[in-house]
Amino acid sequence: MPATSMAATGATLDPEWSVLLAAGSVVSSEARHQRLRSLLTEAIHWDRLFTLSDRHGVTPLLHQALAGISDAVPSERLRFLEQSYQLNLRKALLLSNELIRILDQLSKLGIEAIPYKGVALAELIYGDIALRQSGDIDLLIRPQDFSRARQAVRDLGFTPSKGLLDEHQDAYLKSGNECGFDGTAGPNLLEVQWAIQPRFYAIDFDMGGLFHRAVPVTVAGYSAKTLPNEDLFLVLCAHAAKHVWQRLIWLCDLARIMALPSLDWKRIQADAQALGISRILSVSMIAAQKLLGAAIPADVLDVAFEDRVAALVEEVRRQLFSEELYNVESLSYFRLMMRLRERRSDQLRFFGRLIFTPGPGEWETVQLPRPFSPLYRLIRLSRVAARLLRA
Repeated sequence: MPATSMAATGATLDPEWSVLLAAGSVVSSEARHQRLRSLLTEAIHWDRLFTLSDRHGVTPLLHQALAGISDAVPSERLRFLEQSYQLNLRKALLLSNELIRILDQLSKLGIEAIPYKGVALAELIYGDIALRQSGDIDLLIRPQDFSRARQAVRDLGFTPSKGLLDEHQDAYLKSGNECGFDGTAGPNLLEVQWAIQPRFYAIDFDMGGLFHRAVPVTVAGYSAKTLPNEDLFLVLCAHAAKHVWQRLIWLCDLARIMALPSLDWKRIQADAQALGISRILSVSMIAAQKLLGAAIPADVLDVAFEDRVAALVEEVRRQLFSEELYNVESLSYFRLMMRLRERRSDQLRFFGRLIFTPGPGEWETVQLPRPFSPLYRLIRLSRVAARLLRA
């Protein structure tokens, strides 16, 4: 297969990956079209290109980019992309309607909710709900509102994807971060979240502050609130790091936020430092710069580069282009999560919480009477140890 050199990373990529990166880049339309025309002179394995674009959530962006140079694309391939775009548009409209229905129901009950990914992110960052591949609805709520929110969405026909006994709910609200719901339109359609990440990751976002700083957004004509760009950027960096940046769309999201002219970089840096995720921020920014052409202000870039960041960015790049999913229950994964934290105290908090914070896996293993619930920590420790020994 012909290889294409990518000067920004010093890597050698096959044409399909080069096309995806060009389609998702934040360069000018003219530069993007020129790059794509050059790439399309090579032998493109179109089926593989479409498989990759779907896996990485960038098919709508690929459609938009190639539609701009339609004369250089085989007509049957362009028709396939158009059909995929229309399917995604229909799903985005379905999710928008469901989101509006849910927000209306929660609002009637006085429950404040923040949509911050999915169609809300597409509207805010891409300006079009059809330009981001739709998956599910993500809603942030306050932890104390979970019981009422769960009942509210149940009244709309949503059912929890996994059962959770009421006796474990308070513990899960402290250790977990989300509850998935199936809807009449499909499984895992809704995720109600009361924290950004599970507690053991030791990235403790101030949920009250996120709600206080929420800004207006219009989703499919409906007025709601979402996270401001600075908060959204850090939340998405943490989310991408949790999943080892395994999907290109997550870097595309970050690159587009980085391109916003009014972004408060000083606040982003200060908040990242307070959360102990400056290294995660650096890896995310530099990966978006190298792969998608995202611009980083010079003073921010000077702070971002440290000795370990370059090696981590290269690790992220290799994983992104790998055909294999990262095993997020492996010893190497937990080591990576610790290496991504710049403060020793955060590394120790992560390790301690990881081995001693019980969750649904422990509660499903054995049913203990409430007075003996502290023993779940020992069960958690034994299960984590056994898992790591198998890795």
